Amino acid sequence: MCAIISFRLGQSDGVSVVARAWEQAIAGLGWGTYRVAGDGPVDHLVPGLAIDAEAPPERSAVEAALADADVVLVENLLSIPMNLPASRLVADVLRGRPAVLHHHDPPWQRERFATITELPPDDPAWRHVTINRLTEAQFQERGLAAVTIYNGFDGDPRPGDRAATRDELGLDPDAILVAHPVRAIARKNVPGAITITERLGGVYWLPGAAEDGYEVELAGHLDRARCPVLRQSVGDGGPSMADLYAAADLVAFPSTWEGFGNPPIEAALHRRPVAVGRYPVADELRSLGFGWYDPDDHQRMAAGLADPTAAGGGPDGFGNLAEALAANRTIARRELSIERMTSGIEAVLAGLVACRGRST
Repeated sequence: MCAIISFRLGQSDGVSVVARAWEQAIAGLGWGTYRVAGDGPVDHLVPGLAIDAEAPPERSAVEAALADADVVLVENLLSIPMNLPASRLVADVLRGRPAVLHHHDPPWQRERFATITELPPDDPAWRHVTINRLTEAQFQERGLAAVTIYNGFDGDPRPGDRAATRDELGLDPDAILVAHPVRAIARKNVPGAITITERLGGVYWLPGAAEDGYEVELAGHLDRARCPVLRQSVGDGGPSMADLYAAADLVAFPSTWEGFGNPPIEAALHRRPVAVGRYPVADELRSLGFGWYDPDDHQRMAAGLADPTAAGGGPDGFGNLAEALAANRTIARRELSIERMTSGIEAVLAGLVACRGRST
């Protein structure tokens, strides 16, 4: 049995999305799974684990929630100090127990957490997994052995309903829709996405809610936008993520930092062009061959949207947008498949089980 524990699970944030994919992969390998978190639709709700918890969790509550687990998958809770008392307690409870620490955001990658050195913790019974090779190298520099398992994606996602979604959003048939499928926080670069939309003469769609105290700053950016702004959320009876990609003409992702960045890969699988920021891990993913627009290259974007087969309208390295979209889908299906991710997970779990057998 594998317990999956985090601050929150089952929601639309990137960690929850990836944790869901890992849960499905682990279940496909024959393991039973269950979820433990401070927030979200989980099997064991321990409020003290939540990011905004007013008090740390009771040790007995965490121990009880993990009692049935042979292996514990820790999703970012022992990586980033969003609730440091909870992280300390979970680390202590897991000492000597087989666990996979899945790291999305170690503290040194965020300026406000750079002084935190107690995360990630380490133990001989644990295995560290990073979501990119940059972070794996940073772990090694700090004396921590880690392996990288890239996020995996369904190579044939369900298509969304473009016409119905655009009608629901109240769009004119010829409107250029620029979707920015993120939570509204500073590093997602909302101003950059708005600028792209303005330059294309489009409509900006930001479905995610503001977090991390970004509400006032976000309101200012949206008020100053010189383009129509949509705040329709995704899910909960509204448009799905598949509908978002179907409705969009361009996906904006000009982030200044991401541990991975799922939307550009999802967009590739839905055959949508993307403008991607030059954060370090984006460059790592670009090295796989992806063709993404530079967020400042508005002329190429406009040309590609006007005619995907026109010469000069594709991202750097591609003659036109149609070629880039075809290549992006092929690369995503080959390099970032569910099957490749599952193979990596299987190897890590097998190593943990073998190690446990030798120690008993």
